[in-house]
Amino acid sequence: MAELKETFACVPSTERGRGILISGDPKTNSILYCNGRSVIIRYLHRPLEVKVYGEHMYPATVARYSPNGEWIASGDVSGTVRIWGTHNDFVLKKEYRVLSGRIDDLQWSADSERIVACGDGKGTSFVRAFVWDSGSNVGEFDGHSKRVLSCAFKPTRPFRIVSCGEDFLVNYYEGPPFKFKMSHREHSNFVNCIRFSPDGTRFITVSSDKKGLLYDAKTGEMNGELTSEDGHKGSIYAVSWSPDSKRVITVSADKTAKVWEVSADSNGNLVKTLTCPGSGGVNDMLVGCLWQNDHIVTVSLGGSIFLYSSGDLDKAPLELSGHMKNINSLVLLKGAPQIILTTSFDGQIIKWIQGTGFSGKLERNVSTQTKCFEALEGEIVASGFDNKVWRIPMLGDQCGDADSVDVSCQPSDLSLAILSPDLVMVSHDTGVTLLRGTKVVSTIDLGFTATACSVAPNGNEAVVGAKDGKLHVYSVLGDTLKEEAVLEKHRGPITVIHYSPDISMFASADSNREAVVWDRATHEIKLKNMLYHTARVNCLAWSPNNELIATGSLDTCVIVYKIDKPADQRITIKGAHLGGVYGLAFSDDNTVVSSGEDACVRIWKVTPPQ
Repeated sequence: MAELKETFACVPSTERGRGILISGDPKTNSILYCNGRSVIIRYLHRPLEVKVYGEHMYPATVARYSPNGEWIASGDVSGTVRIWGTHNDFVLKKEYRVLSGRIDDLQWSADSERIVACGDGKGTSFVRAFVWDSGSNVGEFDGHSKRVLSCAFKPTRPFRIVSCGEDFLVNYYEGPPFKFKMSHREHSNFVNCIRFSPDGTRFITVSSDKKGLLYDAKTGEMNGELTSEDGHKGSIYAVSWSPDSKRVITVSADKTAKVWEVSADSNGNLVKTLTCPGSGGVNDMLVGCLWQNDHIVTVSLGGSIFLYSSGDLDKAPLELSGHMKNINSLVLLKGAPQIILTTSFDGQIIKWIQGTGFSGKLERNVSTQTKCFEALEGEIVASGFDNKVWRIPMLGDQCGDADSVDVSCQPSDLSLAILSPDLVMVSHDTGVTLLRGTKVVSTIDLGFTATACSVAPNGNEAVVGAKDGKLHVYSVLGDTLKEEAVLEKHRGPITVIHYSPDISMFASADSNREAVVWDRATHEIKLKNMLYHTARVNCLAWSPNNELIATGSLDTCVIVYKIDKPADQRITIKGAHLGGVYGLAFSDDNTVVSSGEDACVRIWKVTPPQ
């Protein structure tokens, strides 16, 4: 039996030069955003409570709650909208192909009966409105010649729909059935976001021309703008109204968010400029925002979510962050509190604390993408796609100046001798390379392609896995290796090898979905028939008491076996990570930490068979 205890969520997917549109449900104080094929539901007052909807076939782009809170509509890059329940395991209600290209925005009508969606399409088909439970159209949306970036549904009667996009136009439609009424051409660049006020009296547009314009919702006529004095110095990507319709929040490429007072039939006057914490780099540009209840939410290009108190704008924001890309390695550091380090495909290293969540990004002067990753207290050892192995000192929440060594070939795996951390083994196409500190002491041609390796904690033995599925056991004699045995059981390239904590056993797994536990002294098989995955095994981990072993696979599952029980008496965690599991560790004898392609980290409590 396994129980999910915590989820450290991924951050929203972002794209330079584009805003992202996040949304929320005031009743539950939750927000929705997308990353890859996942739609993330996150609760602002309970950051570790996260739900993930992963049923889209293509990357999801936008999601919104229906006003009654019963349904969520989400769109993806294929032009498909899926409508699913917020309860009952996200049961799918309807699915429609709405546009021929990417959906950039969608919104429900106030009565939860209609949906308008916009994005990329063919010809003039950039906007579509339909009845949500039948899919039938409720109007014609002419007037745009390029991709439509945002749309909105007037929340009060008479209903209206507005849209804006890359043709610099703001279009106004009356209905239902909806028909084109007028266009506005006051913007001189992409119009990125359009939103009606909650009371239905006005709507606002923001643009890459740094302007925010205000309109009468009933007539569609422009009647004000955000003052240019103290205005944004860069493209404005998103805007959101306060619940009382008296203020708006805007976010910009100038790395600031601004709160504006918008009284009836007048311009918007600046109330406060919010500068988010950060180094001032490109990733600190702000691309999304939401005003929900007493929270103001902003999102940076790097994916960080900042929560401000709307009642105290001087109060420092709470930062919620995480990975945006596939987490390819996970390491636990001994001590209390339990610290988890994860690294993603883009080279970012993030520190988490069990029970707390995000604890900071480890800034480092290494920009390469990370492939293999090990860590001890005070130091990270990593290899990347630049053929180098890096030793990176950890100084609190930051990284010191890294030392590197070029191993002259692409590492396939890296292993650190935990009790003798000066020794590192790197496997590659022709064999292995041994490092002492940042010095290459030997490069050994083993006569086969080494796909995985593991050095015993004391550094006197190593196991190297081959592309042909064989395991080669070596004694480490100074800077050389002496072959002691060749073990044959696997029927595919070896993907991962790990010694047990007491060094009495080691486990190996392959791309043909099998894992095997071996006795270190006799080289006999201790646990076999571990064939319950349906795809390549990517990672494995031992419990501290040497009694449990967990495997993670491309099939999205984690399986936990007990060493003294038959393999069929296992615990299977189905769908642990959408896209595959790539990192595993035990934080104690009954707690498994996992990470995967969905860029999330999860903590599971497991109860093994007795």
